[in-house]
Amino acid sequence: MDNIIWGNAKASRWVIQLGDSHDRDVLESEYEQIKQQVPAEDWCLIFIPIKDWFSDLTPWKVPPVWGKQAFGDGAMNTLKILLEEEIPRLEGKYGKQEGRQYILSGYSLAGLFALWAGMETDFFRGIAAVSPSLWYPGWKTYMESHTPKAGAIYLSLGKKEEKVRNQIMRQVGDNIRTQYEQLTQAGIQTILEWNEGNHFQDSEKRLAKGIAWVLKQKAL
Repeated sequence: MDNIIWGNAKASRWVIQLGDSHDRDVLESEYEQIKQQVPAEDWCLIFIPIKDWFSDLTPWKVPPVWGKQAFGDGAMNTLKILLEEEIPRLEGKYGKQEGRQYILSGYSLAGLFALWAGMETDFFRGIAAVSPSLWYPGWKTYMESHTPKAGAIYLSLGKKEEKVRNQIMRQVGDNIRTQYEQLTQAGIQTILEWNEGNHFQDSEKRLAKGIAWVLKQKAL
């Protein structure tokens, strides 16, 4: 899959979204829904595809949580490629702009990656972590020792996401509440929204709502 850009590529704000084929398929709908909430003149949505969902987005190795698929530790390499190759290449094509604000968004494991990246670098001024996989083993310990560097961070979760049988994944509710408290105490502009349904419901609608919220914040 190639990168996809929706909107004005010369805008002063770039929303970078990492995702898979499903995210790509609903991207147009997502973009249109963001436009309904935020005027499209000064931002664009840039979709960057992920090759290995279970490794490229996760910061450390974890045994299978469901099924037989283990998780890798490719997040740092993904972040490096994003900052040193992908974004500079896009800037070379569409123009580098002083003062441009970069927002990182993602759903599920990509939401986890967005939040993690926001703790590893101050490059991104806003983060939209939508239904992020904060059940990820080791995340609670990590977030207790790391403070996000972004000015505004959006968090959301489906109301049914913590009501699952899997003992690891059901920790997502408590972990996202703890994350929200940490962000609030750190003085970061933040919100935690609860959506109807489970993890797989209305992903493009949830992403659009989260990205629009970040774009509206003055703390960027």
